[in-house]
Amino acid sequence: MGTEMKGSILMQRYELGRLLGQGTFAKVYHARNLKSSQSFAIKVIDKEKVLKVGLIDQIKREISVMRLVRHPHVVQLCEVMASKTKIYFVLEYIMGGELFNKVAKGKLKEEDARKYFQQLISAVDFCHSRGVYHRDLKPENLLLDDNEDLKVSDFGLSALAESKRQDGLLHTTCGTPAYVAPEVINRKGYDGAKADIWSCGVILFVLMAGYLPFQDANLMEMYKKIGKAEFKCPNWFPSDVRRLLSRILDPNPATRISIAKIMENPWFRKGLDSKLMKNVSENKEISPLDVNAIFDSAEETVAAECKQEMMKPSNLNAFDIISLSDGFDLSRLFEETDQKREARFTSTMPATIIITKLEEIAKKLRFKVKKKKDGGVLRMEASKEGRKGVLTMDAEIFEVTPAFHLVEIKKTNGDTLEYQNIWKQDMRPALKDIVWAWQGDKPQQLALPPPPLLALPLPTSQQEQQQQLGS
Repeated sequence: MGTEMKGSILMQRYELGRLLGQGTFAKVYHARNLKSSQSFAIKVIDKEKVLKVGLIDQIKREISVMRLVRHPHVVQLCEVMASKTKIYFVLEYIMGGELFNKVAKGKLKEEDARKYFQQLISAVDFCHSRGVYHRDLKPENLLLDDNEDLKVSDFGLSALAESKRQDGLLHTTCGTPAYVAPEVINRKGYDGAKADIWSCGVILFVLMAGYLPFQDANLMEMYKKIGKAEFKCPNWFPSDVRRLLSRILDPNPATRISIAKIMENPWFRKGLDSKLMKNVSENKEISPLDVNAIFDSAEETVAAECKQEMMKPSNLNAFDIISLSDGFDLSRLFEETDQKREARFTSTMPATIIITKLEEIAKKLRFKVKKKKDGGVLRMEASKEGRKGVLTMDAEIFEVTPAFHLVEIKKTNGDTLEYQNIWKQDMRPALKDIVWAWQGDKPQQLALPPPPLLALPLPTSQQEQQQQLGS
């Protein structure tokens, strides 16, 4: 179906209702199942648009894992369908609206804030245990059901999550920056779990204060505050909440508190529902889902129309997509030469193997190697001075998943021509053993390795919904 509108029938199974929200890639509609009359929310994704920004592989991976996530405080992904041009996510419909509509009326009572925070942490912990990271926790993604309980939406589908309010590029493509962890903004390679924990801390602050911990009219000044974790708790915050927030909003992800430690915190445990501590799926059976079959029938047609498809590793967020995309590379506007000063590749090797390989190459080239403290950066310096000083290169490793990495090698000092010669003649050939795909090569050469499908069962009640998908 090319155009969706109120009253139209989708896949002979759902009648579409009012538009609930929309963004660059997706529209969300209220829908009614024709057979059961049950309400659902259907997210309609434009396949061509997500293919152009390289998110198809991410969608496949997230669908594989999201179907395994069944938690009382996570909006359930019930079904996935596709046509030649669209992907349809059939989601549990939550009718209570956003939690932050409550906060807009003023700060919450401590007991209420704690209850919602407990439910949020329980949901986040469960999803992390299944290898699913949100990476975009924000007000729009926290909903309330008719029992006034929290439901986290778009868990695992955050790369496609869109704001309902079109109030600026950063908001619509990257989520609200005020909730994003400093390591995500700085594009230093980040742990999805640690980034989610930071966002949970910002949310706790907002629930209890009624306003954001980091705010500034100047976006860059706000980023600086986030990077240094510059915030002040209002005087009505209890001391134990202050201490907990200082450990959650730690700008250093290595020392930031873990979810396990949050769950041990005395303030967190006060009045805690024991069911929230059970990190166990209620599922008994899961029917198999051929994720590729959902996309393959139409993907070739769309791909033929895309001149510049770009692979994007599954865990990179919108900041990374924009900054790493050749299509958004603005450096040529400022450089006198079109010679590239950086190269990127993806690898299925562990970070330790990648580092060892880079060190071996540096040794053969007689380069000095230094490991920088701020993230997974390896600095390689020539032992002799060249035409424009000492040639220096930084190799930065981004963990996409524990089994998939993106490596960026950038010339940071010295002569560009000298760098180009060493790269082409020595480094690139020597790296071939660990490279999965080179960024910037032909689109068909760039693809993610197939993710492992976890063999956990779907609930029996869902099996009836798994019919042959229409094309």
